[in-house]
Amino acid sequence: MIMATKNNIFQEHLSAYLKGNKKEKGHILDHVCFVVGMHRKAAARKFGRLQMKDAGIPERRGRSLVYTPDVTVALKSVWEAGNEVCGELLYPSISEYVAIPQREGQWRYSEETTNKLLAMSMATVKRRVGKFLKARRTKKGMASTKPSHIKHLVPIFMGPWKSKPPGYAQIDTVRHSDSATGDAVYSLNYTDAATLAVIPRAQWNKGQEATQHSMAEIKKRLPFPWLGAHPDTGSEFINRFVMEWCEHEHIELSRSRPSHKNDNMFVEERNGHVIRKTVGYITLNCVEAADALNLLYDVLTPYLLHFVAVRRMIEKEKLSSRYRRVYEKIAKTPYQRILEHPAVSGEAKEKLRSEHAKLNPWILKKEIDKRLRNVYDTQYRYGRLRL
Repeated sequence: MIMATKNNIFQEHLSAYLKGNKKEKGHILDHVCFVVGMHRKAAARKFGRLQMKDAGIPERRGRSLVYTPDVTVALKSVWEAGNEVCGELLYPSISEYVAIPQREGQWRYSEETTNKLLAMSMATVKRRVGKFLKARRTKKGMASTKPSHIKHLVPIFMGPWKSKPPGYAQIDTVRHSDSATGDAVYSLNYTDAATLAVIPRAQWNKGQEATQHSMAEIKKRLPFPWLGAHPDTGSEFINRFVMEWCEHEHIELSRSRPSHKNDNMFVEERNGHVIRKTVGYITLNCVEAADALNLLYDVLTPYLLHFVAVRRMIEKEKLSSRYRRVYEKIAKTPYQRILEHPAVSGEAKEKLRSEHAKLNPWILKKEIDKRLRNVYDTQYRYGRLRL
């Protein structure tokens, strides 16, 4: 009844309101607002809606839709090719993820859709990618680090890392098993402190020879010289065999403090964001699975280096019981960081540029998924007999 009365009042004054000048419309709005108790803006919009209704124009509230479903589909395909990262990390790489399939004739979206996708702001990308993200895994892996008795021969280094050039890296191993006993496949994770480049290698158990062999393989794949290695106090790194190899290769060896995971913050973060996110928590308890995992890492390494952006934390401040963290505004790939770093030689940068021009993230992502399925199949074929 009250709503009907309000509508009648607006209908009575509609004709005068539409014909009146600015001053007359103001008087009408004052009167209507006094009678029905509405805000002036709400009353003015009500008159506008009644005018459109009388003209036969259907009412359409809200802002017109700019990013239609086809743009959302295109964004999701880019997100999937970009390793399903968050919006902040995906946004700087969208143009490249569009340009490369266009160059190869693989981009299947219209010009209008593409232009809208490229025009998206970071805030819009963050909102839409947030809906794509799956629930975070809460499962944790097994800890298998055992301190070595000769750890005192290796100096402790706690930072700062900002002054370290590319080639100084934090290294760690990740066990692929749901049990801490027996042999299993391990991933040795190399994370460069300056460029955040990640190079993982798989090995059977974490013996000193297997670890040294993985480190030698990583050294071959580095786009710059390996200058320093910084593990935790695990016995796979702190032993005579690895220490002598590092000395022979002119790699400076340091270690973190026992029970201080933040001393190895870069590699600990990449253990979850790269190793666990890619391989998961499956138990790999056969030698054949290590070989299959290395085939996966052969493709994952250039994919992460050239196309997956990372944001570095530039400030951390403790406020009472919590921390305030400030990150880079624009995320960058390790490839971009290497090209920008003055300590990397021009020859190494030119070699990286030529490699980058030949790579396609869409093809690499499909190959990664294919080789990951091969890892699971290999474990199913050979690992079940060892359970």
